[in-house]
Amino acid sequence: MKYPSPADIAEMKARGYDRVTIEKAEEQSKRWEEAQAVCSVIRSAFKNVKLGNGVGLWQAQGIDDCDDEATWSAYREKDEKEDWQRITTDDLNNCYSSKSFFDGEGMRFHLPAYLIADLNGEYGFGMAFTLTHLNENEHSKSYFTLLSQAQRLAVREYLLYIRSEPDYSHKRANIDKALEEYWTEVPRLEFSADD
Repeated sequence: MKYPSPADIAEMKARGYDRVTIEKAEEQSKRWEEAQAVCSVIRSAFKNVKLGNGVGLWQAQGIDDCDDEATWSAYREKDEKEDWQRITTDDLNNCYSSKSFFDGEGMRFHLPAYLIADLNGEYGFGMAFTLTHLNENEHSKSYFTLLSQAQRLAVREYLLYIRSEPDYSHKRANIDKALEEYWTEVPRLEFSADD
């Protein structure tokens, strides 16, 4: 859900909106402030992440479309590789299925852009499924193996925020389970029987 920012409220006042509407917007603005605090945590945790050899946004679309490797290479040329903050919300919305075709590096690079777009009410597909259906197969977990502790905690903050969002109420049980089992404050170490 997109919440009004202080700039939105100032514009409403300048346009002469009624007092009740402005008061409601001011109340909703508290959620905007909370979302921006989570965005700040995400930006900090993923500050210097580069794509490296990871699968790019448009490259993943080529994979999804079952294109050939020459087409994947052409798509990769137009992929942002250095600064995930330069990825446009339009590109994220156009490439919503790319998340299923990233590798660990690709997910680490693109994840903050998706999370922030969602927190700003600009991503139309949500991130709960990607972050909560991890126990269904090991491949899903592999997307997140490269995340640092700070990055894992940033994802946790995102999930804690969306947990109370009305748009995510039907996903609350999955969010709670993921917070308890995978996106814990301290990652659980898994040992084999040989250890």
